[in-house]
Amino acid sequence: MIPDPATSPSGAGRTRTMTVAQALMTFLANQWTVDGDIRERTIAGTFGIFGHGNVAGIGQALLQLHTEQPGLMPYHQARNEQAMVHQAVGYARMHRRRATYAAAASVGPGAANMVTGAALATANRLPVLLLPSDTFATRVADPVLQQLEHPHDTGLQVTDAFRPVSRFFDRVQRPEQLFSIALAAMRVLTDPAETGAVTIALPEDVQAEAIEVPLEFLQPREWHVRRPLPEPEELARAVAAIRGAQAPFIVAGGGVLYAGAEESLRRLVEQTGIPVGATQAGVGSLVWDHRQYLGGVGATGSTASNRIAAEADVVIGIGTRYSDFTTASRSAFQRDGVRFVNINVAAFDAYKHGSQLPVVADARRTLDALADELAGYSVEAAYAERIATEKAEWDAVVDHALAPTGAPLLGQAEIIGAVNAASEPTDVLVQAAGSLPGDLHKLWRVRDALGYHVEYAFSTMGYEIAGGIGVRRGAPDRDVLVMVGDGSYLMLHTELVTAVAEGLKIIVILVQNHGYASIGHLSETVGSDRFGTAYRMADASVPDLAAAPYVPVDLAANARSYGVDVIEVAPGPDAAAELDAAVRAAKASSTTTLIHVDADPLRYAPDGEGWWDVPVAAQASLEATVRARGEYEVARRRQRPLLG
Repeated sequence: MIPDPATSPSGAGRTRTMTVAQALMTFLANQWTVDGDIRERTIAGTFGIFGHGNVAGIGQALLQLHTEQPGLMPYHQARNEQAMVHQAVGYARMHRRRATYAAAASVGPGAANMVTGAALATANRLPVLLLPSDTFATRVADPVLQQLEHPHDTGLQVTDAFRPVSRFFDRVQRPEQLFSIALAAMRVLTDPAETGAVTIALPEDVQAEAIEVPLEFLQPREWHVRRPLPEPEELARAVAAIRGAQAPFIVAGGGVLYAGAEESLRRLVEQTGIPVGATQAGVGSLVWDHRQYLGGVGATGSTASNRIAAEADVVIGIGTRYSDFTTASRSAFQRDGVRFVNINVAAFDAYKHGSQLPVVADARRTLDALADELAGYSVEAAYAERIATEKAEWDAVVDHALAPTGAPLLGQAEIIGAVNAASEPTDVLVQAAGSLPGDLHKLWRVRDALGYHVEYAFSTMGYEIAGGIGVRRGAPDRDVLVMVGDGSYLMLHTELVTAVAEGLKIIVILVQNHGYASIGHLSETVGSDRFGTAYRMADASVPDLAAAPYVPVDLAANARSYGVDVIEVAPGPDAAAELDAAVRAAKASSTTTLIHVDADPLRYAPDGEGWWDVPVAAQASLEATVRARGEYEVARRRQRPLLG
């Protein structure tokens, strides 16, 4: 509710005297996203860490709102600026991009800490609103604390680093600019084709300046999500290509879920028999045991998806960016003359890689239109049998990989198996970096559209715990299972304090393998023999540290020090059963729990026959590197210059 305009000192009745920060926060509190019959707050609240750059501006504005209109703009404390952005991303994903959080940081290092989060949000096409503070616009006290100075450009500041990682960037250098900037920012934030990190830089002096604010600016405003229908000509070309296909294949990306199109996808594939492979963001588009679902596709995909993809004559991409992991570095689709129907609300992605059959439209509306236009079409019986055979073979491989072996140390696949078995269909699995994303893409058996959240566009170490808290904020009725390796845990574990402080229960499964397991494995394939990837004590006599003892860090004790309940799973033949029991106990608890489990980093998940292009040194004296280069040259021959 907006305060009575009669209280305005202006006496005009059409404006209200406010600071820039007060006006901005009140404006944000009254923005609503409308998506069909769903209406919700666009900005659910504000995360903030205060310093001299924003304590008198945004800090004061939030306090005033909290005092005068409690609940209008909830404030949440954080422990790290990057983590604030990750929380907003996790929340936005669970709300299918209809809602997010604002994140406010102070001048200099506080603002700079958010840059990684901004890049993550933009890479994942997920909305966040960033409010980094800036130094004095008037420059009356230059240089102030934490201000950069560049002799060639005295106006260049830390916040300029947000320009290349934001979908929208502007700076409020004068109070009067606030109105147009805030409205433009909201347009981008709520546009499915444009969304990502939206950054409004706020000089510390401007935040506290007074301005006459038009009441129209402060009134509730609705932003209707655009769901464009496919153009008839584009749809007709796509339908003709699919009807003429002998081996069509669907790549389901995150756009399926953001459009709420999973039921439309299910209808189409059950009607036509077309098989589906999912990107990391698209996992959940179909449940794992649906007969048309072949699992992940690409570098970390299943043999079922990758074998069918290699022979497909028409590939139907739905809401996918076609990243190098999805295309196996452009080696996944091998059939001569293969054509690509790219369905995406963003023209940038629809036309990607030279597709001649783009459909720039909403995923759900396009899938519904395709189902109508493809009435009577279905794949040939022999192709349907091939799909069923490949799926059955891969499911058997996964069954074996997930089963306990009784080995002294659990392999990562066994850990995934135990956690998956103890989980419920509506639980949300959160992950981001290391070897876990690849193994989960192959092995996690998703049973709910929003049950899988692996941030793999930017694959940011440290995302998991903060992102998991954001997921829990966005879905308080679901258990959140955060799987994280020790390397990623060490990057950004302090947000566990936020979970404890706010009673936001998450379950953290910490996989301890004493190093960077993913890069360790990758380094072997490129001839670098795990150099610099293990957490070992420094020893000048052992250059690669391979023979030095492990660093005696106790991460379980670290989590306990934050007030987190901890369950330690001891190595041994019964570790898988103990892990299963630990997850069930954590689910029964009402508080955040960390489960510490030791793993063998040298036991790998089954091969899905995908490839990832990571260059190998073209000149080397090490035998391992020379051998890896030869293998790389052979693999690279499968790359295609364009997708289609």
